[in-house]
Amino acid sequence: MPVDKLKETILDKIGAATEKAYGQLPEQLEVGFPPNTEMGHFAVGCFALAKQFRKSPAEIAGNIVDHLQADDVIAEVSAAGPYINLKIAGNILFGDVCNQIISRDTAYGSSDMGRGRRAMVEYLAPNTNKPLHLGHLRNGALGMAVANMYQATGHWVVKANLVNDRGVHICKSMLAWQRWGKGTTPDSEGIKGDHFVGKFYVRYAREAEKDENLENEIQQMLQKWEAGDPETIDLWKKMNGWVYDGFAATYRRFGLLFDVFYYESDTYKLGKDIIQQGLEKKALALDQNGNTVFFLPEEEFGRDKDGELKRVTVLRSDETALYITQDIGTAILKITDHNLDYSIYVVGSEQEYHFKCLFAMLDALGYEWAKNCYHLSYGMVYLPEGKMKSREGNIVDADDLISEMIKLARDEIRQRDPDGKLSEEEVKIRAQKIGVGAVKFYLLRVRPNQSINFDPAESISFDGFTGPYCQYAYARISGIQEKAKSAAIALQNPDFSLLGNAEEVQLLQKLIEFPAEVQSAVQDLNPSNVAGHIFNTARAFNQFYNKHQVLQADSEQLMSARLELIKATAVVLKMGLRLLGVEVLENM
Repeated sequence: MPVDKLKETILDKIGAATEKAYGQLPEQLEVGFPPNTEMGHFAVGCFALAKQFRKSPAEIAGNIVDHLQADDVIAEVSAAGPYINLKIAGNILFGDVCNQIISRDTAYGSSDMGRGRRAMVEYLAPNTNKPLHLGHLRNGALGMAVANMYQATGHWVVKANLVNDRGVHICKSMLAWQRWGKGTTPDSEGIKGDHFVGKFYVRYAREAEKDENLENEIQQMLQKWEAGDPETIDLWKKMNGWVYDGFAATYRRFGLLFDVFYYESDTYKLGKDIIQQGLEKKALALDQNGNTVFFLPEEEFGRDKDGELKRVTVLRSDETALYITQDIGTAILKITDHNLDYSIYVVGSEQEYHFKCLFAMLDALGYEWAKNCYHLSYGMVYLPEGKMKSREGNIVDADDLISEMIKLARDEIRQRDPDGKLSEEEVKIRAQKIGVGAVKFYLLRVRPNQSINFDPAESISFDGFTGPYCQYAYARISGIQEKAKSAAIALQNPDFSLLGNAEEVQLLQKLIEFPAEVQSAVQDLNPSNVAGHIFNTARAFNQFYNKHQVLQADSEQLMSARLELIKATAVVLKMGLRLLGVEVLENM
């Protein structure tokens, strides 16, 4: 009996008992877990029935239990204050749940919640004048995790990257290479393309301190670019190409995938026609200086210190656009291109007000889908001083951090392999999965809006709330299964009625809760729900395994039942880590 069906059955039986006790069916009941496994496997609170039956929840629970008989599904039932506690027959509770999880395998935890819905998750948004940094890794980890979870809940998902590839900041690296590059290339210097271009962006900043005329040259270069000057465009394409090659290497290394790329060089002129339409609809207005403005709704934004409605300028009087102008046009373009129901922007918390204004404006312009646009705001990521040197200033380079994490993982692996039994290739594979997984898990284990102090040593630990801890739990299960296979141990009609100690029940509860945690993570745009749940599942497994034998269980039937329980646990650990973008290992 699947878990959902089991809960329905429990509610049906309690409903029938309630009708016997009070002559009518209960209006609202919900199945949960009791705080203590000794109290039962499931609990149903009677608080919502107090108003319906005009009695205390405790009296209602007692009356319902008096009319509820144990049977082949419910092994025991009792009242504890306002709760009805139930113990389920082991063959149904453990047997059916484990069989359901194992048979569904990687589909367990998935649902049809979003069937027929199309969502875009837009994340990363790098600038093509420098390499990716630690903040981009948090952005990318969040974007991939949210996209994975939306797909797991039946949504059709587009993973998008809006690349900032034009503007003054891009021209700075172009001018610097033109002046001081001496014809060098990433290949000739043996440097990744994004780092190569980033060097010239830094060089420009240094030279501009000595030569104030460089700023005028930058503006001239930007004007040439916007006018389509062939020489300037060729230089821009060449240097952007170097950066894209460098980005692609980092994407592969960190496991970032995209279905579509949008480029600011294609979108920066969008939105002006929409602004004109907004004026005609009187959703927008002209101020005294001839700028086109949007008056923000008072109920949401309040008024300024002078008591006036707050406003946002969307087009200057000289017809030049602002960022929000092109954001309006790009938002409409994305919806049109992909027929989206939802549009999710993964962008740092410093842009919260910008997106609040953007969504309010789209709504005022008459786009009904504006209410389904979401800003997934995330906090800053800091590296504790002294933990690792950054490439430039206080910016922590993404490639450097990944390399450092892989090195830390490699050191840990070698420390656990003092006899050197592992091949160099195997160490390399494990270090990559553990190091990158540690970064992702650490960045995803807290709510997105929280800032993070990223501690490399803590994140790579095999103990505590970390990715390696969860990976290791999966590897331990794989090792047990491999031993059973090597010893030619076959499942001998597992007797699930033999399961039921506190550790087994706690572990099973975590397996049962997994699909609901995935759905709540989607609803809240919060992958930390899944990260926390997977950690708790790994911890519940370790508590069970440290206290109870599997392969040396008291009987073959008990051994077989426990093998099925940990096999189901492995399914949940693997699926949960996969949603977070973390790879599992069969051996660690």
